[in-house]
Amino acid sequence: TDARYDDIRIPFRYGVDQNIGDTRGPGGLFKFMRTLPVMLSICRDIERYCPRAVFLNYTNPMAMLCRAMQQVSRVNVTGLCHSVQGTAEMLAKWIGAPMSEVDYLCAGINHQAFYLKFDWKGEDAYPLIHRAVSERPEIYNEEIVRNEMFLHLGYYVTESSGHNSEYTPWFRKRHELIEQYCTLGTGWNPGASAKGWLESYEQQRDAIASGEQEEPWKTMIKAFLAEDAPENWRSGEYAIDIFNAHFGDYRPFEFNGNVRNVGLVDNLPAGACVEVPVLASRRGLTPMHAGALPAQCAILVSHNAQVEELMVEGALTHNKTQLLQALYHDPLTSAVCSLAEIKSMFEEMWEANAQDLSWFEG
Repeated sequence: TDARYDDIRIPFRYGVDQNIGDTRGPGGLFKFMRTLPVMLSICRDIERYCPRAVFLNYTNPMAMLCRAMQQVSRVNVTGLCHSVQGTAEMLAKWIGAPMSEVDYLCAGINHQAFYLKFDWKGEDAYPLIHRAVSERPEIYNEEIVRNEMFLHLGYYVTESSGHNSEYTPWFRKRHELIEQYCTLGTGWNPGASAKGWLESYEQQRDAIASGEQEEPWKTMIKAFLAEDAPENWRSGEYAIDIFNAHFGDYRPFEFNGNVRNVGLVDNLPAGACVEVPVLASRRGLTPMHAGALPAQCAILVSHNAQVEELMVEGALTHNKTQLLQALYHDPLTSAVCSLAEIKSMFEEMWEANAQDLSWFEG
């Protein structure tokens, strides 16, 4: 959409070169502000018509949306992201381990959870992963940003290099750093740079307008409805297993979900939205205590969690100043811009989104 285009275009003019811009940073903030009233409306409908329902959210910005809904609604809501199981499968492949023989514990916040434990046949597999990343160039180049974080921090993070390059001050503040770390292995090219993302969007927008290309969502729906579509098609997502555990045959199912931090991660802000193991059963969704993150990881994760907390508070209390003050502390934005530049960028983005922010101003 044009709103997403502005999420990337306007910050890029200020030097904030986002890869995707839908979870944190300036793009994530304004996507949150546009999406929140829709999600809260869904919650109100669930409260009215089906209060016992389980609401599984797949929409970004995951943590902020779940955090807001979990505060103001009685709905049983959690958020799902395939990055946890997807990354676990990737790491297992790198060391030649069947997933049936792998056991892991993962905790943090969405897109920034770390594998606190990754075992193969009951033995710590991190030394094998370290050897694969440090000695095999084809593996290092597959996920450069995440592999750099692993080599320096000692624990592997869940979400792809493209996303993670946006959540720290290390990889996207200068063009040469983007060239070095973000051109390969982001998984989102041409979105390795904001310029490439914008050019790709413009080409797709023009092709759709001229009738040369169909809108992607229409193509996807047609694929699902095609006569040759598999009858029993299902993805690797966990929604079916969760619903089955709660409403179906009641076989418990463990997954990583996004829930409020009520004694779950010891060194992350209380009440913030964290991504931890959750057990789905006939009793509902039961989050599990994950312990503490390693200190070097907790600094990074706690910082982003606190920024998200302030953004959610600003949105729910209609406090525009708090939203701006939260953006002051975004790692990438603050690595590139001065406080005055961030305020100017924020006001320009607010004006561009004015039509979708009438709920906030009213």
